[in-house]
Amino acid sequence: MVNRVTPALFSAYPDARALAAARPQSLERVVKPTGFFRQKARAIRRCSAELVARYGGEVPRRMADLVSLPGVARKTANVVLASCFPRPASDHGIFVDTHVKRVSQRLALTTSEAPEAIEDDLLKLVPEKKWAVFPHQLVLLGRSACTARSPDHEHCPLLRWCPTGEEALRDARPATTVSHP
Repeated sequence: MVNRVTPALFSAYPDARALAAARPQSLERVVKPTGFFRQKARAIRRCSAELVARYGGEVPRRMADLVSLPGVARKTANVVLASCFPRPASDHGIFVDTHVKRVSQRLALTTSEAPEAIEDDLLKLVPEKKWAVFPHQLVLLGRSACTARSPDHEHCPLLRWCPTGEEALRDARPATTVSHP
């Protein structure tokens, strides 16, 4: 839903200055489809005001600067850095959202629960040049075959490497019966 709302948001408010100056009710109308729209509108205005005050309206390129902004945690900072400023050895890691967490655990890439610990585990396994794209690939898999409620193991492209998928298919197959003459 965020991806659907973003074009309208930036069409109405093209930069941090416009977002910071937005009338709360007008901004709320734009972000309403994403849920929790009042809180989101308030957070967007506050973060935008800080961007203007501290960085001249420009998005900072350092993790420490991004997470110092109100409403910006490590996940969001990683998404911004990987998407807007991708480069090897940049100041970002791998974002961990609900899909990345679920798929990483199912693939036995991590046993951790905390996003920061999951990120640390993934950083050890994924080559740095793939840090920007890898979580997006897991998100796509998590939205298609590896869904939370009913994973589609039979159509998963990673089934042969997935310990939970192989186990689920094995358990779902009917036991073969041997007929005796």
